[in-house]
Formats: sequence, C-alpha cells, structure tokens
Amino acid sequence: MLSYKAPLRDMKFLLNDVFDYQTHYKDLSNGENADPETVDMILQGIADFAENVISPLYQPADAEGCQFKDGVVTTPKGFKDAYDQFVEGGWQGISYPEEYGGMNLPMSLNLIKSEMIGTANWPWAMYPGLTTGCINTLMQYGTEEQKDTYLPKLVEGTWSGTMCLTEPQAGTDLGQVKTRAVPQEDGTYKLNGTKIFISSGEHDLTDNIIHIVLARLPDAPEGTRGISLFIVPKFKVNEEGEAGERNGVSCGSIEHKMGIASSATCVLNFDDATGYLIGEPHRGLKAMFTFMNTARIGTGIQGLAHCELAFQNALPYAKERRSMRTLSGVKEPEKVADAIINHADVRRMLLTMKSFAEGGRSMIYHAARYADKMSQGIAEGNDEEFEKWDDKLGFYTPILKGFLTELGIEAAKEGQQVYGGHGYIKEWGMELIARDARIATLYEGTTGVQALDLLGRKVILQSKGKIIRDYTSGIMKWCGDYALDKNMRKFVWALTKLCAEWNTLTVRLMLSARKDREIISAASVDYLMYSGYVMMAYHWARMAAVAYKKLEKGGVEAPEFYKAKIQTAEFYFDKILPRTSGHAESMVAPSSSMTDMDIEHFAFLD
Repeated sequence: MLSYKAPLRDMKFLLNDVFDYQTHYKDLSNGENADPETVDMILQGIADFAENVISPLYQPADAEGCQFKDGVVTTPKGFKDAYDQFVEGGWQGISYPEEYGGMNLPMSLNLIKSEMIGTANWPWAMYPGLTTGCINTLMQYGTEEQKDTYLPKLVEGTWSGTMCLTEPQAGTDLGQVKTRAVPQEDGTYKLNGTKIFISSGEHDLTDNIIHIVLARLPDAPEGTRGISLFIVPKFKVNEEGEAGERNGVSCGSIEHKMGIASSATCVLNFDDATGYLIGEPHRGLKAMFTFMNTARIGTGIQGLAHCELAFQNALPYAKERRSMRTLSGVKEPEKVADAIINHADVRRMLLTMKSFAEGGRSMIYHAARYADKMSQGIAEGNDEEFEKWDDKLGFYTPILKGFLTELGIEAAKEGQQVYGGHGYIKEWGMELIARDARIATLYEGTTGVQALDLLGRKVILQSKGKIIRDYTSGIMKWCGDYALDKNMRKFVWALTKLCAEWNTLTVRLMLSARKDREIISAASVDYLMYSGYVMMAYHWARMAAVAYKKLEKGGVEAPEFYKAKIQTAEFYFDKILPRTSGHAESMVAPSSSMTDMDIEHFAFLD
C-alpha cells in the first residue's frame, strides 16, 4: 500500500536556508501575513490533509475509477468528502485577494500546497488544480462584473474550473480549432463544438463548473490570430449569484485511460451554450497562456511528485527486502542475506530518485518566487511588472514541465525496479505511480513541444541566445563567490565548464540553423534535457553550499540532514550530470539522419 509523508524538513530547508523566503515575502504587497508562524501553520495543515485524508484514497480510487452514466460523472468513494474538507479548510483561496474570499497570501504557498496534495494523490489534486488556472485567467483578463460573478465561488472552492482547448482534430496546433461562437443581441455568445481530453470537465464535487473555452467568432481570421476566449458555465448564474438554469454544455463520455483513472477526462459538447467573452475578440491565445503557464508549472510539480512518491515508497522496501551478500562483504551477518539497500546498484536507483525529487523541488521553489512577483503584477493591475516576471518565468516553464516530467517517469521506473517483480503487482502501488506519471509528459504540450518552445521560440527567436547568456552569467557570478572554497571547488569547476559549453552549443545551433533548418527541431529535446540537467546541478551546488555552512557553524539540529544533502549533491554531479555529454554531442549532429529517409522507407512489411 502506497503511503505519503510530507517532506517538511526539506521544504523548510529550501524556504528558510536556501531561498530566504521571509526576506522575499517582505518585498511583496501580499507578503505581510506570510510570517514564519503562519507559513508553518499552513504547511502543517496541508501536510495533515495530504497525509491523512487524500493519500489513503489514492489506490482504492484508482481501482474504482470514475463512473459515467447519462452525462453524469461520479467520482470514486471518498473524493467528495475529501473535497468538502478541502473547501472547509479554505485551501483553494490561499493566494487570492480577500475581496473574493481568499487569504491573500503569496502564490508560492499555493504551489507548495499543490506539491503536497499532488504527491499524496495526483488524480484528486487535478480537480482543484484546474480551478487555479481558471481563477488566474479571470483575475487578469476578466471584467469587474465577471470577477464579481465567478471569483468568490471559485476562490471558495464550491465552484471549479476547467480549460477547454483540445478538439478531435486540434491538439497542440490550436490554429485548427473549429468551435464557433456567434454573438447575440444581449452581448452573450452561443458556442457550438466539441472539446476532448478535458480534465475535470464533469464531476460531482462542486455545485458548478466554469469552463474557459477557446472558440472562433464568425469574422475570425484563420489560424491562431482568430481565436477568442470565453467563459461557459455548466449552470448559468442567476441574480442571486448561485447556479441556476443548466447551460448547453454536456459530457458525452469519459476517457478510459492508462492512468489517473480517478480523474475524469471528458468529452464536452457545446450545443448553443451561452458564453461570455474574456478580453478582446481574436486575442484569446494571449489570455489562454496565462492559464497554460499555470498548468505547466503544475505539471512540473507532477514530475517532482512522482519522483518523491516513488522514492518514499521504494526506500523502506529496500531496507527490509533481503537478497544475497554485497560484493564488498557481508553487511548483516546475523541475517540470512543483506538488505538490498546495501547493494550499490540499488543505492544508485534510490539516490537517482532522491536527487531528482530534491533537486526538482529546489527548481520549483525558485521559480515560485517569480510566480509571486508575476501574481503581484496581476493583482495590482501593473501590466509592465507582470510582463517582466512572466518573461523570466517563461524561461523556466518549458524546462520545469518537460525536464521534470521526464525525470518523473524515470523515477517511477527505478522505483519499480527496486521492488523487482513486486513492482509490477498492483497491491504494492509502484505500477500505479508509473501509470500516472506517463501522462505528465503528454498534456499541456508534450516534451517535444516544450523543447521547441524553449530552443526555437525563447532562446533563438525571442532572445538570440541572450536568455542563456543572462542565466549562465548568474551561475558564473555565484561560482565566483565560491571559487576559493575548497569544499565547493568540485561543484564550481563543473558548473563553470558547463556554462561555457551551454553558450557555445546555443551559438552553434543558431549558426547551423542558417543552412539546416530542421536542426532546431532535431536538437530541441536534447537541448531541453541538457538545460534541465545543468539547471538542476546549479541547484544542487547551492544546496550543498548551504549545507556546508550549516555544518561548519556547528550546533545544528540533525547534522545528518546536511551531510545527506552534500552526499546527494556529489552523487548527482558524479553519476547524473555526465548525461549532458551525450545530449551535447547529439544536439549538434546534423539533422540529415532524421530527415533524409523517404517516408516509404520507414517500414517494409510486405
């Protein structure tokens, strides 16, 4: 049976020692109430909810799945009660203004909440998780009337939200969207079309579901320039602000999926559904990316969550399971065999999971500081401040989403491997982590899409490589501060070489693209993974530096924690970081080996 324990010690290490969140919060207009006592109380409250309420539901709910009948979706046993406790605790509104019923605390606390809840039970977490993007979109682009109508219930959690983008013929290429929105005399719109893969599109947890829908107006130009964004509630809102008459949106079916079985993934049909325009006509894609950026950070958290859950459950098994003796000699002579954690290869798997989880957490918590600044810009109506921090966060988004979710799949695989044959058996739960991790690299844009966004759009088209120069210059400055520290020398030297190589590779790809246009697509995934490994190395070096300082001062509580940080950093640099070499060599190879083969030559089946 899978279990989850919130890693509060590691979270507080990052918040207090590595990133000094208290100083960061003092610079925020909504950070005044995020004092250490309040933050600790919130972390403990969420941890209790995650560990004791939703974690025990994870495996039983997967076995039961969601039930669909006559357009109605019933979630698994215990989900509704857990959701009601979530609403009662006020957890949905942590980071939203008090005027809409929120706690008005920084967005980073909402992301930390998402990590704990998502690790405990990712499919359950998706129901309130989609609402976050809906709220953010309305906060920035909604009219005052729209905010007053929808935000109080969404922030309270008694209503939920979705994102309706994908259609049968249009996935990542949103220019193919066909759903139509026809303006009405009363200022509303009638929407007709079908959306697929809509997470939380129908369920029994809330009184109303507010759909954020991409559609085309009759006069819309072709392609992505002709997309508008609409609010389409499941139930129209009456004069009292409550759910009233049923709208023309219905669930046609739910998908039967490889994983996340207790999260309802719906086909939604819009039949003359009443909708309300968000923002300007034909400018829906810009507003939609507010939702998407939120979702992509959340999906990056999913990668972290699966690394953490796989590690937490593989570790006790490795301590208890006994098999053979180690190559270096008997470790437990009083036992019939040594525990498998004594074998070097098992330690490799455990340390891989641990380094991914803790390194990924550091990356997410760093990006969360940018999310705080971006959210402050939205709340204050300061578009310039929003754009500044949204751009900074935009560099991290494809790496967090693409890189961390790929690591989540690897960690799930290693977790199964630690269990051996038991890793393939449902009762142990590791196969559930593997199944649920798989979707993370697919939705909100596949790894390939994230890679093209990073290399093709953000690195080359938008910044001509400047974004990498700026980021690596920050790492180099940090390396300079530790250049004479004998403990840090091995980390600093490796990072210095990688920063130089990262910039060189970027320039080589830009130059190669002048003659070989396909090389950007061919190299992009290698480039993303290379970027992720270097970024995570920087975070491990920073954590090691803090750990060394703590140990040097002496008198610290649990010195073993800091020693483990240093040892895990050393493992990452010795055993994981060399992967960059393969990605570097692959990314600069010509694209011809991919592009020259005729399509007819891919297979000869006759």
